Formats: sequence, structure tokens, C-alpha cells
Amino acid sequence: MAGTRNGATVQVLADQPNVAREFAFSKSDFQTLARLAYEYAGIALSESKQNLIYSRLSRRLRALKLGSFRDYCDYLASEATEIENFINSLSTNHTKFFREVHHFEHLRAHVALPFAQAVARKPGGRLRVWSAGCSSGEEPYTIAVVLKREIRDFEANDVKILATDIDTDVLGRAATGEFAVASIDEVPKEYRTYFLDRVGADAIDKIAISEEVKSLITFRRLNLMETWPFHGLFDAIFCRNVMIYFDGPTKAALVERFTRQLKPGGFLYIGHSESLVGAHPGLELIGRTTYRRVT
Repeated sequence: MAGTRNGATVQVLADQPNVAREFAFSKSDFQTLARLAYEYAGIALSESKQNLIYSRLSRRLRALKLGSFRDYCDYLASEATEIENFINSLSTNHTKFFREVHHFEHLRAHVALPFAQAVARKPGGRLRVWSAGCSSGEEPYTIAVVLKREIRDFEANDVKILATDIDTDVLGRAATGEFAVASIDEVPKEYRTYFLDRVGADAIDKIAISEEVKSLITFRRLNLMETWPFHGLFDAIFCRNVMIYFDGPTKAALVERFTRQLKPGGFLYIGHSESLVGAHPGLELIGRTTYRRVT
């Protein structure tokens, strides 16, 4: 059904007769997009997400000068490179430094400090932490400053953080290590020395992560649903506020893969609103949304 508003033609969904739309968006269009999101990225979209999907993808239609969501579905089918933009548009990237601070207190006490004590006696230790779904970088940089403060001699040891996300746009921003000054308001004072004032004409109200901290992190694009291009085990994995997008079977399969990717005794940190699908024989709950691999 079509109508006019302020001189512009708008479309109205047949199953929602009171909702005016800039672009035609049918139930079939939604089902096609939901299927692609699930097949490509494991993202489960219920019918209650139709308005959210419309809002986020409308920007792509405008950029591509398409007239309807049916046109966009056809474009996705013919242009493989658009899938990346499609998934980027669906991703939510709300994060901050030291979000869910209890995880970083646990990381300091049970990963960073024991490692620092061990390599003080015998240098040459190896430590790996993975930030899976790192968004714009606040999480891996928080991990890095916690490790940096406790582990003094990095040159004598092998310490690395892998930061991955499916969204290439936020990865690009994360890799710069630049943030608004206000973003460090909740960073504890003992870690502030790793956040430096920017210099230059465009540096107003910006801070930059120190190079010694940035050097610990490798940023890579990774779709968690695909084959993971690494084989070494991790001492800790952060996957927080990512599994909220997934249905039960997808979540269970991902947790199983994370468990296999952890060293025995390693830790899995998940988001405050997330939980495992039933008990996992290889994981033990040891704190708020904190699990340890036991086998």
C-alpha cells in the first residue's frame, strides 16, 4: 500500500497497516534477511526485530540508491561483497573501558599476577588472551593495560592479545587506538598513565592508547561461525554480549568451541545478561559469568 507524507511517497507494510515506511519492506523480505543473517553470522532475528532491521538497513538502501528491500535482497544475492556491509549494519557496538569490572579484577588476580610471578622466577613464559567480538576496542585495550601493569618484562616473555570482530568498520576504529577523552572517565587512576593526550590539529577532546599497550594487540576480522585460523590454546577468552544474538544450538556449539580453545585451567568470560545453555562438562562456574576449563 502506498501513500504520501510531506510530498514524499511512503510504503506501508500490509501486515502493519498503520506503519508508514520510506521503503517497501514485506514479511518475505524480513525472512530472507533473517535467514542470511543466521546462515552467515549465526545471528538469530525474531519477528520482533523487524523495525530494528528496517532502521539499520535503510541506510544501505539510501547509499545504494535502491527503492525497496526486495531490491536489496536481490542485490545481496548478486553482490557477494555486500554481505559484509549487511552484517556490519546489524551489529551492535556498545562498549566501554572496564565494562563489567569484576572480569578484569579476576583477570588481574588469576591470570596476570600468577603469570608475572612465574616469569619472575623463570622468564620465557607464553600468555594468550582472546577478545572475541572486540567491537571498537575498549575491551582488548582494557585487557592490555591490566596485563601491562602487572607483567613488567614483556621483552623476556611472549604475551599477546588477539582481538577479533566480524564488523570491519569498528575494527578499523579500534586499531587506531584513539578515543574521546570522556571515554576514560571510569578508568581506575592506576591505569590512566597508558592513555595519552593526542597532539595535532584534530586532537581536540581525544586520547590515544600508548604504543607499548597497542603493541600487545593484534586486530583481525573473524566470523565466529567460520573456521578459526589458529590452533594454539588461550589462557583466557572474553566473549561478552555476543551470544545474545544466537539461538540455543548456535550458542551451545560456540561454547563448546571456546572450551576446546582454552588451556585446562583457562577462563571464559561472558556477558552479564548471558548464560550457558545447560551445564557444560568442561566448564566450572567460579564467579559472576566467569567459567574455568576443568578438563
